[in-house]
Amino acid sequence: MIKNETESALKIIPLGGLHEIGKNTCVFEYEDEIVLLDAGLAFPTDGMHGVNIVLPDMTYLRENRHKIKGMIVTHGHEDHIGGIAFHLKQFDIPVIYGPRLALAMLEGKLEEAGVRDRTELRRVMPRDVVRIGKHFFVEYIRNTHSIADSFTVAIHTPLGLVIHTGDFKFDHTPVDGERFDLQRLAEHGEKGVLCLLSDSTNSEVPGFTPSERSVYPNLERIFAQTKGRLFVTTFASSVHRINMVLQLAQKYNRVVTVVGRSMLNLIAHARNLGYIKCEDNLLQPLHVVRNLPEENVLILTTGSQGEPMSAMTRIANQEHPHIKIRQGDTVVFSANPIPGNTIAVVTIIDKLMMQGANVIYGREKGVHVSGHGCQEDQKLMIALTRPKFFVPVHGEHRMLVKHAETARNMGIPAENMVIIQNGSVIELTEDSIDVAGKVPAGIELVDTSSSGMVSAKVLQERQRMAEEGLVIIAAAIDWNGKLLAKPEIHIRGVVTSIERPLLQKWVQQRLEEILGVRFTEFAHSTESEQSDVDWGGLQEVLEREVARSLKKELHCQPSVSLLMQIPEEPAKVVTDGRRRRTRTAAQVAS
Repeated sequence: MIKNETESALKIIPLGGLHEIGKNTCVFEYEDEIVLLDAGLAFPTDGMHGVNIVLPDMTYLRENRHKIKGMIVTHGHEDHIGGIAFHLKQFDIPVIYGPRLALAMLEGKLEEAGVRDRTELRRVMPRDVVRIGKHFFVEYIRNTHSIADSFTVAIHTPLGLVIHTGDFKFDHTPVDGERFDLQRLAEHGEKGVLCLLSDSTNSEVPGFTPSERSVYPNLERIFAQTKGRLFVTTFASSVHRINMVLQLAQKYNRVVTVVGRSMLNLIAHARNLGYIKCEDNLLQPLHVVRNLPEENVLILTTGSQGEPMSAMTRIANQEHPHIKIRQGDTVVFSANPIPGNTIAVVTIIDKLMMQGANVIYGREKGVHVSGHGCQEDQKLMIALTRPKFFVPVHGEHRMLVKHAETARNMGIPAENMVIIQNGSVIELTEDSIDVAGKVPAGIELVDTSSSGMVSAKVLQERQRMAEEGLVIIAAAIDWNGKLLAKPEIHIRGVVTSIERPLLQKWVQQRLEEILGVRFTEFAHSTESEQSDVDWGGLQEVLEREVARSLKKELHCQPSVSLLMQIPEEPAKVVTDGRRRRTRTAAQVAS
């Protein structure tokens, strides 16, 4: 359709969460106002050495910070709220609206990061409508997911109603009794939904996603049959799963100790808000549980995804200071690996088995169900909302494509939907949907050990050191560009058949050759005839040229670090009329 050029379009710009699992972040922009929906993180891949957290590139928001009016939070998973504290260090968000559990978790993160004063947190309840700026009214609609207090949002804009499902499935027997508000979805569908943005995670899986409650009888069977210590690991944020585990522990007379900071924090918040209910004496510290009979012990841990620093990983690696696996222990992985984590998880399972544990894992055991809707859930969402335009979100590319296929089978014309990437700018009007450009949408890497961003150059250097090794050269150079002594060489992780003395001689000759040809480019005299050398520029050239030569000589490409020792003071050049003589700065001053 032809777009009315005088009509302002609603821009929808996902900065994360597409063609990937994680860092879900979406921008809604109308004229001079921006509203954010969620701001999540992802976890690093194996090649991201030293990186702890992956965030979306926030260049667009930094450049348009003056437009930001507020944020909508749909639920409390890390891939939806984990990036907020980092972003608040770069720009203010005037107000953040979200469910009670998500904001309770978020508040602690903001205080720990020292940015609690950069925003205002406002809790919402089901069917609450909040106004953000002049143009946006947002209604919170209760949905069902793998975490309590999860919402779909209906965003009222000047052009019409846009519904973002958030993460969802249709669970008709939710553990906490909080059912999906299907009536409100249907009411909006009856009145007219301009556009639906819908969770695509399980779009390749036929049928409905089973209810969370379907896990209970399978877990109970394990509790009834296990005689020794019982370990259960699941997502720290799986409130419903944790609640069922605690209920079973009470029923089967097991005292519970929780290991893992994130799970401890979530349980504390969920108990305060009433989402987890158990007697106080059910939860005990580790030193108390250690003295109980094995058949009365349940250890609830983080680490279901094989995270390197998680409790279960440290236990499997025999690095945990207080917990060791014993013959006869039973370990339940009540979670399936998310894409990219499978190798880490199976490695942990192998290690636990080798230490004598009976490990229960895998889809066929029925100890985990997804929190995301499958094809029939997705069809029901489309049937209830009856959108004019459709955008599949939250998933890898093949998931988005499959979800779009489902939408076409539900009667949405192909020209009324778009499959987009992070950074794509959707322009939506009452009569059209188009992709109208792209904004920066890469990644920003965080090294939490130093609370700093890791640049692409640093990551490349780390990757090279990991793959090819490191060569460190220490060389003393005088003001004339001559080596004062033989350079010292230290090699780490480099595979070579060349003996060190020969390599040292070769490096010395190469340095002398480069200095002889290139030194004059970096040394010159000032107006006062004071010798001036650009040592930094010289160092870069020496490192680069030696690295190139080493690549040819060693048939590999190690990182090269040159440590230069240079004179403390430059020489002064003094002319006596017939000849030039060089004195140090101290001699000239005297």
